[in-house]
Amino acid sequence: MAEVITKQFTPYQPKPDEQYMSKPQLNHFRKILNSWKDDLSHEMDNTIHTMQDEVTMFADPNDRASQESDMTLELRNRDRERKLIKKIDETLRDIEEGDYGYCQGCGIEIGLKRMEARPTATLCIDCKTLDEMRERQVAK
Repeated sequence: MAEVITKQFTPYQPKPDEQYMSKPQLNHFRKILNSWKDDLSHEMDNTIHTMQDEVTMFADPNDRASQESDMTLELRNRDRERKLIKKIDETLRDIEEGDYGYCQGCGIEIGLKRMEARPTATLCIDCKTLDEMRERQVAK
């Protein structure tokens, strides 16, 4: 699932000797995640209203099939966004519990740049690479 943050944000500039995942850093990521979640929720609401407004019974079976196909694709996208909102909620919970920014595989710091690129990341780049290699081996 591709994660795309639509809003631009100012990358966090840590102060010299600032502790990793300090309160200002956590607030920075909390703000990014909440903004992302709000955007996704707004898009989902708009889709529901648009789909309700666009329901039309076409006489032509091809037009009807095309409309149903479009709605199915839109619903699939909204389901992905619903799952992403759930992941964002889990990430916000990790922030509150003090687990945010640390790899769930090996426990090391994931790093500010990776967290800004993928705020819901739970694995460091090394563990994620190994995880993807395992996935490819299982898929074969």
